[in-house]
Amino acid sequence: MADTLDDAAVADRLRDLPAWSRHGDEIRREVKAPSFPEGIAVVDEVARAAEDADHHPDIDIRWRTLTFALSTHSAGGLTGKDFDLAAVIDRIAARHGAE
Repeated sequence: MADTLDDAAVADRLRDLPAWSRHGDEIRREVKAPSFPEGIAVVDEVARAAEDADHHPDIDIRWRTLTFALSTHSAGGLTGKDFDLAAVIDRIAARHGAE
């Protein structure tokens, strides 16, 4: 099981991910895709990356708006895995022209 990060470590990791914010024991980001099909393409690519990492985000799809939430449930909080996948999600969103 991965070790959870303390508040200082979470704040430090969030400095490198300015689009993400902490909400209790998870980090979240909202992404606006250029179109609905492009949003689904983002979700599809994130799903593949999450499967490869064996770490799966909660994803809410509202037309072009995607909300990603990450937490390491097995550890009971935030771990490095959450921030690693958040960085991957940022790169995927950028490739698809999402803001």
